[in-house]
Amino acid sequence: MKNVKLLSHPLIADCLKHLRDKEVKIDEFRHYSNQICQILFLEAIDDIETKTVEIETPLVKTQGDKLACRIIVVPVLRAGLAMLFGALELLPKAQVGFVGMQRDEKTAQATEYYWKFPEIKPEHTVIVTDPMLATGGSLLHLLREVSPFKPKKIKVVCVIAAPEGVAAIQKEFPEVEIYTAAIDDHLNEQKYIVPGLGDYGDRYFGT
Repeated sequence: MKNVKLLSHPLIADCLKHLRDKEVKIDEFRHYSNQICQILFLEAIDDIETKTVEIETPLVKTQGDKLACRIIVVPVLRAGLAMLFGALELLPKAQVGFVGMQRDEKTAQATEYYWKFPEIKPEHTVIVTDPMLATGGSLLHLLREVSPFKPKKIKVVCVIAAPEGVAAIQKEFPEVEIYTAAIDDHLNEQKYIVPGLGDYGDRYFGT
């Protein structure tokens, strides 16, 4: 699939095993969530721009590359917050936008209840974090709002994706890159990812 980066690594496989296990306790879930999210985010910023600067080692002057951070990280509330912590450890200077989306459990339609963004400029890369890409409804709403600002790139980072959600985003926004640790089998009648891991936010935050 074009612009879909399905990551494969022994650490990712191990993290997924623990995250899917319904018997895993909250502290373990958070540990493996933070670990897998950092790996995913590290891959997503593989093409981040750098600039060359002059530095001085204990011996001589030389040159080194410095991150030219023009990134806005956007966690989709609430579960997306679980991915924000690892992202900011890697990029402490990144700006952060917040989008609150709530899904109607009967219709599976998402509605926006909160929106707070820094200014989006053409040189920015916007990275959206949402651990479970199910129908894609929340992300499509966000992408429709963000794309008119014409940022340099828009990327989506998720832990688990459903084929239906990936297809929905690719159909409307084929240029958006999706980074994920797994593409699961399907959505059930309640629009939950199968086999999935349940409600990510509930399991991470203990609600």
